[in-house]
Amino acid sequence: MKENLILIAYLISSVMFIVAIKRLGKVNTARQGNMLSAIAMLIAIVATLVKLETFDPKFIILGVLIGTIIGVISALKVAMTSMPEMVAIFNGFGGAASAMVAIAEFMKRSNSDPVNSTIIMIAIIIGTITFTGSFVAYGKLKGFISGQPITFWKQNLFNGLVLILLFVITYLAVTTTTTPLYFYFIIGIGLLLGILSVIPIGGADMPVVISLLNSYSGIAAAMAGFVLGNHVLIVSGALVGASGIFLTNIMCRGMNRSLSNVLFSAFGKVDETVTQSATKSGITVKEMSPENAAFTMQSAETVIIVPGYGMAVAQAQHEVRKLADELEKNGVDVKFAVHPVAGRMPGHMNVLLAEANISYDKLFDMDEINDEFQSADVALIIGANDVVNPAARHDESSPIYGMPILNVDYAKTTFVLKRSMNPGFAGIDNELFGHDNNYMVFGDAKATVSQFVETLKED
Repeated sequence: MKENLILIAYLISSVMFIVAIKRLGKVNTARQGNMLSAIAMLIAIVATLVKLETFDPKFIILGVLIGTIIGVISALKVAMTSMPEMVAIFNGFGGAASAMVAIAEFMKRSNSDPVNSTIIMIAIIIGTITFTGSFVAYGKLKGFISGQPITFWKQNLFNGLVLILLFVITYLAVTTTTTPLYFYFIIGIGLLLGILSVIPIGGADMPVVISLLNSYSGIAAAMAGFVLGNHVLIVSGALVGASGIFLTNIMCRGMNRSLSNVLFSAFGKVDETVTQSATKSGITVKEMSPENAAFTMQSAETVIIVPGYGMAVAQAQHEVRKLADELEKNGVDVKFAVHPVAGRMPGHMNVLLAEANISYDKLFDMDEINDEFQSADVALIIGANDVVNPAARHDESSPIYGMPILNVDYAKTTFVLKRSMNPGFAGIDNELFGHDNNYMVFGDAKATVSQFVETLKED
């Protein structure tokens, strides 16, 4: 009877995880999905505790208290603009937890068959790679580590040799039970490989890296589930692993690049000679004051706002909401166009705009809104660069050629908010800046949008 009830609880938990992931796919149901997954995990934990024959409740209670305190403090103190860093840390902790479970099982089993040993080794390898890789990603996002790709001579070859060495030692560890030294080598190489695989990736590729590491953490959890014989851990880990892979693929399509190009090309590394020639292309820009730009938007029928990473850095999302409110008071139809790789993690812009209480029905994906730019009076670009560069459509020599972009240049008038004329992640000038219908509004995004709002209020 007890076993049947536990299996039923695991089944309910697994179904809830599936429904939760489905709800996380849409902005207006994401919070429900998050809550549903938390409840599903609670059910799984309770069922697992009931399943255990004997355990010391002191350690369980202590773990719950420590985790709760850290979670509550993090939720209260971490700003929405720092969500990418927090997600990276969560991925790292998830990988570490799976690796530690596998390590404990390895230590406990004196004689394990090759199949179980192989599963344990896979869980340790993926878990350790996820752990160190995620914390390198965190360091790049936080600025503790350079956001530029960090490379050295024959790096990909070296990484390949380390990977081959890992396979060889794993084989020896599985087939040789009398030499635990192999086991410690596997842990060390896994930790090293996590670092080596992420340091050559540029900061602007972090949306892909974070979603890939999220997938790794799910795969590691599924392997830990096989190690423990826990059905719900296998299901939930497989769901996270699969969804992470799908999301990684979506991110790569959003940049028109393959996953191998993201991981191994060191795209975005600064080359002084290339940068100098790229920034001297002779683009002539027209500048407009914040006051005149505000009046132009006030007289428009439709304004489409395009948020970018510059909005996140300036933490301008609340001022953007105020701007949208003021424009709507004047009868302007305001919409938001969100590129799939805008920001530093999947859905970064959606999270920031939702935090500012901007209605979900005003947020549109690129495919949903691209055709509407032709009829828009104004496209307001706040801190976005490469994702609105028309060169992606026609310049075959451009590193972003073929990348799907937002068609902002089709609008009657475009305003670009930037601090300076520095190029974006691809290191090339943006053709949009020199278009006849484009005007630059230089300055801090938050301060500039605040000026827009004050001008509209005074009118």
